[in-house]
Amino acid sequence: MTDTAAGAETARIAFSPCPNDTFVFDAWAHGRVPGAPALDVTFADIDITNGVAERREDAYELLKVSYAVLPYVLDDYALLPCGGALGRGCGPLVLTREAGVDLSDKRVAVPSETSTAYLLFRLWAADVVPGGGVGEIVVMPFHEIMPAVRDGKIDAGLVIHEARFTYQNYGLHKLADMGEHWEATTGLPIPLGAIIARRDLGAEKLRSYADAVRTSVRMAWEDPEASRGYVMEHAQEMDPAVADQHIGLYVNEFTADLGEDGYAAIRGLLTRAAAEGLVPALAPDALSFP
Repeated sequence: MTDTAAGAETARIAFSPCPNDTFVFDAWAHGRVPGAPALDVTFADIDITNGVAERREDAYELLKVSYAVLPYVLDDYALLPCGGALGRGCGPLVLTREAGVDLSDKRVAVPSETSTAYLLFRLWAADVVPGGGVGEIVVMPFHEIMPAVRDGKIDAGLVIHEARFTYQNYGLHKLADMGEHWEATTGLPIPLGAIIARRDLGAEKLRSYADAVRTSVRMAWEDPEASRGYVMEHAQEMDPAVADQHIGLYVNEFTADLGEDGYAAIRGLLTRAAAEGLVPALAPDALSFP
């Protein structure tokens, strides 16, 4: 929390320019949430924000991060019970140029090795890919992955966000849906991105942030057109119809409140990943919110 002028408070946050994040935070970012501090927004890819959290940098009060990074940062950050991306039918996809490719000796591009998408991919590969692994993992920005697969620079790509709606434009095939596999094997919704805030701010401040996020979400739902300009300004030349699909898929009941199913999904993902040796085990109360 910083002071801007004459005692005015500002909360600093970093999140992606993707439509779901700009839609969720539009009202708060533009001062329309009653009683909330001003929101100072920095746009950054989630691989960047994951690193900020892991390094315990104090440049931000709040961050949008991958659920996969939570076991490494929850000593210093609290998971907010709202504002993130978690749902059904919204999982990452593995795309290839040809159908039915065996990945056991192939090069696969992923958007981040600390992303939830990659964690879901590793859990899927452990179940499905012979030997449980692939030939080589290559990290690249998510918007470069589909062109790289199309052009034969890599054999397969793990894609997220609006790529679910546009991969056919690149002539690519869906080899597997990580979300379908997760839901089929667990029955739980798919955890993707979380909103966290620094624990040292104290319980009262954390609760006020959660209230501001919930209000911002509800205001966006009540008047979707109010956020249109902000969403499209940062949507990286995305078609407005695709942006609407993106928001419709990733902003849902769990964005307003994780609820019992949301928390069960997060615990399920991180407990299974820990059992596979992919992340550290969570402390029993690690996900609790003040």
